[in-house]
Amino acid sequence: MRKALKFADTGHSHIAINKSICGGTPIIKGTRVSVANIAGLFLMGFGPEEIRRELPHLTLAQVYDAIAYFLDHRDDINRHLQRDLEEAVSLEFPSSKF
Repeated sequence: MRKALKFADTGHSHIAINKSICGGTPIIKGTRVSVANIAGLFLMGFGPEEIRRELPHLTLAQVYDAIAYFLDHRDDINRHLQRDLEEAVSLEFPSSKF
């Protein structure tokens, strides 16, 4: 019998946190889309409707809730975005390569 996953209460109906899913980063419930992904698009100037068009499997309510979560937890999500950026750069330009 499978164990039910336990999610931390985020105060946002569409946002879940579970250490077993995506390393414990906040995600949209029922997906593997992180709040950081939505925040990245939002910070690039995409509006909620444009984000919804880019990720059509999400509802507009999920997108708005992810943006609200980001605005409520801006420092944490920005740290996550910075870490992802540094990781991407280090993969693209390893120090031993130059």
